[in-house]
Amino acid sequence: MDYKALIREVPDFPQPGILFYDITPLLKDPQCFHAIIEEFTKKYWHARIDKIVGIESRGFIFGSPLAFHLRAGFVPVRKPGKLPADVYEVKYNLEYGSNSLSIHRDAIQEGERVLIVDDLLATGGTAAATVHLLRQLGAHIVGVACLVELLDLEGRKKLDGCDIHSLIAYP
Repeated sequence: MDYKALIREVPDFPQPGILFYDITPLLKDPQCFHAIIEEFTKKYWHARIDKIVGIESRGFIFGSPLAFHLRAGFVPVRKPGKLPADVYEVKYNLEYGSNSLSIHRDAIQEGERVLIVDDLLATGGTAAATVHLLRQLGAHIVGVACLVELLDLEGRKKLDGCDIHSLIAYP
């Protein structure tokens, strides 16, 4: 399936100079959305995943159904102030600013096999922050799965040692 054909390119969003890849047209297509989840499921079916870790917020869109299909638990990584119990928190830089992410301290047991899921790998800051949080919890990171990867931004370099799988790549 040609996923790129369904992604809308929006220049100067959320600020001038940024080309935003809008995946909402892809998500509203039921065949396309199903195909994406099936591709991820096939890729990780034999990986013995204990938990899918979805990065707020679009990682939830792909991570939840993937967790269901892989018979794994789902763990959200959220922005500050969104999780009600004790958390680990990490600050990180984005392509156009900075932010923080948090995870419940009891979300992952040491040694559990986790897969990080998000919609986009750009500069790698968000994924690297998530890797940091998971390593604090003693997780075994099986990989990082994303729908879109922006290769020119070299986000992979921040994820040294992680297996990365993306369905769509832009130069």
